[in-house]
This record gives sequence, structure tokens and C-alpha cells, in this order.
Amino acid sequence: MRWTGRIRFLFLAPAVLWVLAFTVFPLGYSLYLAFFKVEQKVEIKRVQQPVLDDQGRPLLEDGQPKLRNVVLRETVTTTTFIGLDNFRRLLADPQVADAVRVTLVFLLLAVPAEIGLGFLLALLFNRRIMGRSVLRAAMILPIFATPLAVGYVFFTIFYEVGGPLAWTGIPWLSNPTWALVSVALVDIWQWTPFCFLVILAALQAVPDDLYEAARIDGASNWDLLTKVLVPLLTPTFVIVLLIRLAEALKLFDIPFAMTGGGPGTATQPYSMLAFRTGLRFFDLGYASAMAYGLLAVVMVVITLFFRRMRESYG
Repeated sequence: MRWTGRIRFLFLAPAVLWVLAFTVFPLGYSLYLAFFKVEQKVEIKRVQQPVLDDQGRPLLEDGQPKLRNVVLRETVTTTTFIGLDNFRRLLADPQVADAVRVTLVFLLLAVPAEIGLGFLLALLFNRRIMGRSVLRAAMILPIFATPLAVGYVFFTIFYEVGGPLAWTGIPWLSNPTWALVSVALVDIWQWTPFCFLVILAALQAVPDDLYEAARIDGASNWDLLTKVLVPLLTPTFVIVLLIRLAEALKLFDIPFAMTGGGPGTATQPYSMLAFRTGLRFFDLGYASAMAYGLLAVVMVVITLFFRRMRESYG
């Protein structure tokens, strides 16, 4: 029994080490950086070094080693503790406000459309139609595609010079409004099947007796939809909404591949701004504060999700 108790920890050790190395440590270190101003500077020094021949011996000139001027570049990273200044800067930064606006507009365009289309498709595929199982399998294929690859594929589709949709004359990627609409359309294409799958599972859990009882009471198809199905599926709608909100708030891959955040900053969501701040401009402290701002919002959404789960299934 003693050996059995020890072997449990041996099998758990790889998972614990993985979580510590790739979750807890990055999370703690980024929180540490959020209270510092991290700067990278390139220091340039000019030094004189002897000129060597093919054998590695210094060349002589008038009995003295021949020298040459060499420019040395050294990257120096400095960290300065600034307390909550990064978080104060976050609240007053106009770039952050613009990125938040882009993210919110994207959420309003994509998430309701995904849930609405998913519900309509679930109603359709809940009926007996020819080839229903094959069509269901085909419907969920976009979920398994890599978002970055999807972004590059749709970049070629929306390409305005020679792309498949060039005949429409719509500036899909060069106009700020249409570029954001294009990103939302791609996200709708990829994530509507997820909403469809969850809502379809909830629809199939509705007992047939309930339909028959509603029909006996004289309910029309519209009454059956609005007064029976929608109230029953409301917990499912809320769960799907919260899951999609938490995922869409982290939007990065599709606009990164399709538009690079452009034109200008028209499709630059909050997560992309944090990425550029940290890895393009090397302002790691401020980027960490931005990441924790996003984490706080996502944690609120996740908390609501679990609370709703407990209310629905507890």
C-alpha cells in the first residue's frame, strides 16, 4: 500500500512539471514584468584590434602591431521598477482604446451570427433528411482547421486583384470597414459549426413527448419554436455565448494572417496590440500589463460560464 501511494506521485509528476514549467512560471514571470519598465538598448563601442595574417599572427608596421577599428554592438536590457504605472498607462492609451473598439465590434458582428446560424442549422439537421449523417460530418470540418492557415486561405479568396471574389468590386481587405467584416466572416465560417454541434446535441435531448403534447394543445410551428424550444435551449445558448466570448476575446490568428491588423489599425484586436507591444517594440512590461488586462476580462467571462453551468446542471 505504501508503494502504491508513492507510485501515484510518480505518474503525476510529468503533468505537474508540465503545468509548472509552461503555465505557472510564465504566468508568474509576466506578472512580475508588469510592474517593471523593460528597455532594450544597443550600445555601440569602437575598439582597436590587431590585424592578423593567415597564420593568426599580428601584422607589424614600423615594428608595431597594425591595428584596425572595430565597431561592437551589444544589446543591453534594463529593468526599472515602476509599480502600477503600466496599468495606469493602459487605461489612458488611445491605441488600447482603439484595439478594444475593434475587438468589441468584431464580437458584435461574429458571435451573434455564429449562434443564430448554428441554431438554424441545428433545426435543419434535426429533421430526417437524405444523407444527414454525412452532411453533419461535413458541417463540423472547419472546426478542425488551423486558424492561421484559414486566415492565409481566405486572404487569397478575398484578394482584390485576381482573387475568386475580385469580381464583386468590394475592397475586402483595403477598406477599413470591409476588412473587419471580412475577418468576422472568416470567424463565422470557422466557428458556426461549433455552435451548431452544441445546439444540435441540446435539441436531440428534447423528448419527443414534449413535441406531441404541444401539437395536441394546438401549438403551431412558430409556437413550438418560440414557446417550447427557445426556453428549453436558453441555458445552452448562454453557455455557447460565454464560450465563444471567451475565445473571441483572444482573437489573433485570423487578422494576423489576413490583414496584419490593417489597413492602418482597422483590424488590430487587443491581443495583436499586446503581441506587437511586447515582441515587436520590446516593451515587455507594458505588454504584460496588457495581457493581464485581457486575462481579467476572460476570467470574468469564465466565472459567469461556470456559474451558469452550476445553475443549469447542479
